[in-house]
Amino acid sequence: MAVDRRRFLGAVGVGAGLLMTEGVAEARGEVRVYLGTYTTWTGGGAGLGIAAYDPRTGRLRSVGVVEGVPNPSFAITAGRRVYAVNEQSAGAVTALEVRDGVPRVLNTQSTGGADPCHLVLHRGHVLSANYSSGSVSVHPVRRDGGLGARTDLVRHEGSGPDPDRQEGPHAHQVLPDPTGEFVFAVDLGADAVFGYRLSPEGRLTRVSTARLHPGAGPRHLAFHPNGRFAYVANELDSTIVVASYARGELTPGQQLSTLPAGAPTTPRNYPAEVLVSADGRFVYLSNRGHDSVAVFAVGRDGAELRLVEAVPVGGAFPRHLALDPAGRFLLAANQNSGSVTTFAVDRQSGRLRQTSTFEAPVPVCVAF
Repeated sequence: MAVDRRRFLGAVGVGAGLLMTEGVAEARGEVRVYLGTYTTWTGGGAGLGIAAYDPRTGRLRSVGVVEGVPNPSFAITAGRRVYAVNEQSAGAVTALEVRDGVPRVLNTQSTGGADPCHLVLHRGHVLSANYSSGSVSVHPVRRDGGLGARTDLVRHEGSGPDPDRQEGPHAHQVLPDPTGEFVFAVDLGADAVFGYRLSPEGRLTRVSTARLHPGAGPRHLAFHPNGRFAYVANELDSTIVVASYARGELTPGQQLSTLPAGAPTTPRNYPAEVLVSADGRFVYLSNRGHDSVAVFAVGRDGAELRLVEAVPVGGAFPRHLALDPAGRFLLAANQNSGSVTTFAVDRQSGRLRQTSTFEAPVPVCVAF
């Protein structure tokens, strides 16, 4: 359960050495990025991918893979620690730590649910959204960064009108609000966003339920920096909803299409990720099927969105989007074309311009 040295050495030349690779990256001003994938899919990766990112150009280069991490479809970083879901029927989450420049697996814990697809670090706990079982699990983080035994597992209830995707609850994302006081679980199957409080002991208590319109299929949401609004990406009907927010309560408001007027109805489109720029002026959303990144201008201090453009993503089925820490570049993980495309962000207009493409096996997440 360590980094495959052959892949590291292949990135910089045989004989350079594993730690030398880290030094070369630092000398170039690069930062480490983790790439989520599916290890059980044809053409998928061998584990959690590692790339070096150049913040000056937005380019990626492969530097290794952490093997022994099955189906790490979503990952997050916290300093020297990394947490990744293991999206499989016997769901689990894996904790890693970077020691001497090398990411190593600390431990893995069962989520108690099926197909975890998203997680978050919140108040000293890792919370995971189990898609197939429609539940959220909680694990405390040990002092060494590893995960303790599960302290809670809450199961959602509800369904929607789509017989193929909404026969029951399907938790797709879990994230805290900007204050850190509340945490939300977005459920595609229930057409709802459930709000919780997390106790110091790692127990979740429901405090609110926001109902989206029937058949929406909410997948992910993102908060505006001012904390008064959130934007919900709906996977099943290609809409984005602006919700007002206060003290643990989301109230859905404006609803608009994620596609430009006149966009073809086939193939079917499935929105995935939604992001808000650090200055709160723009919202970005990935359209899978239309294969574009929708750019929305934010108005009325967050209360309103206007579609600016839907720029071709340069790949197929863009699942995850990530803005680099400086907000200069946006990266799109194109699941079905095996590529990650980088776009330069125009800070004034919000518009995107593709600058580079990086090949990766079934990329579904980019974690800075």
